[in-house]
Amino acid sequence: MFSKFSRRFFHLSCRTRNVRVRFAPSPTGYIHLGGLRTALYNFLFAKANNGQFILRIEDTDQKRLVPGAANQLEMDLDWMGLSPDESPMKNGTFGPYTQSERLCLYNQFVVELIKSGHAYHCFCSERRLEFVKKEAIREGAIPRYDNRCRQLSSSQVEEKKQHGMTSCIRFKLSSLEEPLQDLVYGDVDRNAVLHEGDPVIMKQDGYPTYHLANVIDDHLMGITHVLRGTEWLVSTAKHVLLYKAFGWHPPRFAHLPLITNADGTKLSKRQDDIRLDYFRSQGFYPEAIIGLLCLVGGGFSSSIDIQQNLHSLPELAKSFNLGCVTTHSGRLDMTRLDNFNRLALQNRISQPEKMDEMRKQLSHLVYENIPHSSIDKEMLQDASLLKVLHWASSEGRIHLLRQLTDPHMGFLWSSQRNPIISKIDPSTARNVIVRVVEILNQYDRIEKKEVSAMLRQIALEHNLKVNEVMKLMRSSLTGLKEGPPVSEIIEILGPKICSCRLVSSLNLIV
Repeated sequence: MFSKFSRRFFHLSCRTRNVRVRFAPSPTGYIHLGGLRTALYNFLFAKANNGQFILRIEDTDQKRLVPGAANQLEMDLDWMGLSPDESPMKNGTFGPYTQSERLCLYNQFVVELIKSGHAYHCFCSERRLEFVKKEAIREGAIPRYDNRCRQLSSSQVEEKKQHGMTSCIRFKLSSLEEPLQDLVYGDVDRNAVLHEGDPVIMKQDGYPTYHLANVIDDHLMGITHVLRGTEWLVSTAKHVLLYKAFGWHPPRFAHLPLITNADGTKLSKRQDDIRLDYFRSQGFYPEAIIGLLCLVGGGFSSSIDIQQNLHSLPELAKSFNLGCVTTHSGRLDMTRLDNFNRLALQNRISQPEKMDEMRKQLSHLVYENIPHSSIDKEMLQDASLLKVLHWASSEGRIHLLRQLTDPHMGFLWSSQRNPIISKIDPSTARNVIVRVVEILNQYDRIEKKEVSAMLRQIALEHNLKVNEVMKLMRSSLTGLKEGPPVSEIIEILGPKICSCRLVSSLNLIV
């Protein structure tokens, strides 16, 4: 049935019997959480079975391509730690890995399907197809192509070509005799295709549709397992029929359950707040995003706790099991992402090899968000930045690094610049500040309990309420009315910086 050209690629695809899976996105937009979950599960399944994870770009829908999206997809996977073994950037034995570079392959195989009687030219105009659709709707039937051109003889096809009529290529559907098993959903309705019209497999512009291209590419690339979204479950019988038409053995299929928004609505590429670049720009870490995705759809044995803890990719791969994937859709709970990122932040701060990068990131955020004229340069010294990072993560005060430059954290980076109005008379207020400075100068570092004891003693010395002294200290050190406890503020800023700020504030008391 097949030409020498076709057989060469057939033998190439049979070189390996190891597990080979692929993530095959369309670059019509940037990767979002739904597509990322598919990539993650393919990656974990490959690593769990000592197999290969392949990235293939399916760019046959030329009208909807987004410039730069294909390269960004691969860079996003690298950032997530899901680097493919073969891809457009890395290449490999089974390339090219971009479908628009494989058109000659598809054309060759389409010709052979026509010769074998499994496919045919369709000359129906868009106008006629729309009419058939409207008639079906009017009659309460399922809209589908009526297979009109299936009956055309070879001479009729040639005559239409000679008259300059354009055509697409359709595949002849038939009943599927063999049972169809999905590794997640079990028995699949193999006769669903009988309710459809013959599908287009090659468009008029010479580009293949997904149905044809993914079957040919999966075969030639030696794909053993296809893990993809559940929206493709209804097309599985159609794809198996294509494999049969070519005389090929199909891979095993596993369809992953739908991910929805928290309100149950479907995810969309047009939602900015589910795109990976959105989460990255906000400061979420890959391990936190992966932690969230592992909660949606199952797939892990009870040997690890994915509900509360973060795990490395090797740990997740070791626990990954297709038999544990659920069949019901899962809702994204973004509050869990905040919790996971808090854990990720704490883990990174505890790793000395990552501290230098985090100090640089925090310093950049300060210069980006705090007015330069008010920045306390002492707080940008490495020792101060390190101290802030440990303080912020010690009790889970933040879940994003950028939160350290939020307004209520402004005291960390800028000293008081405005007049200080206190219920304490100006003279007494200055005496209190001078006394605090005297005591602070005796310390290299000071703890909260020592600060609290000091301020209580000073309040007693000046016949003041402790609360009045606390408010004066907060205003003098931060310029804020609210924020962390004063004892914490003095502890985190340190005696030296607090003394400098308090001395500077003496002239601001009115």
